[in-house]
Amino acid sequence: MPPRDNGHEHGEPVIRDNRKIDPETGLPRVRSEAGADAQAHSDQAQAPERAGAAVDGELEAQLAERTADLQRLQAEYTNYRRRVERDRVAVREQAVAGALTELLPVLDDIGRARDHGELTGGFAKVAESLEAAVTKLGLAPFGQKGDPFDPTVHEALMHSYSPDVTEPTAIEVLQPGYRMGDRVLRPARVAVAEPEDAPPASDSAASGD
Repeated sequence: MPPRDNGHEHGEPVIRDNRKIDPETGLPRVRSEAGADAQAHSDQAQAPERAGAAVDGELEAQLAERTADLQRLQAEYTNYRRRVERDRVAVREQAVAGALTELLPVLDDIGRARDHGELTGGFAKVAESLEAAVTKLGLAPFGQKGDPFDPTVHEALMHSYSPDVTEPTAIEVLQPGYRMGDRVLRPARVAVAEPEDAPPASDSAASGD
């Protein structure tokens, strides 16, 4: 039986024309259905990857937004706690200062009794316990004879001139002052002396003559 004719002689290569333009008509050649199917299959294979990338980007944006919201809420809560703590401390200090102010006349009586030697027996122990309690709460007396006069912490009840001072000076403490921390609960009531004016220069010269 003679061999079947395959349309070409044995050993001759098969040449396929893959040019996209038809040389005879000059028109674009239509891509074969198999090629179109291959391209469609490639597009379908890449579609999930593109969709996944878009979803990942959206999730990252949402995550960043939620993280920023949480950080803002955390900062607001921290500031709120600080304000509450600051207000709580201020309210406590105000209450303690009010109670101590009410006790100042009692402390004045104790001081006068001590100065007159009347602080004895059980009354002395009670007075010492009271003074220790108010000291523990932060109450501290101030005002000493010889202190420079300071109108922010002193109240001048008496005024005079003296050659023994070089600046306005508290020469007598009539009633001690009290403070709690930096807060002055009562100024020290004092007698103040100022330096005497120097004699005029003409008087000095006349006395020298």
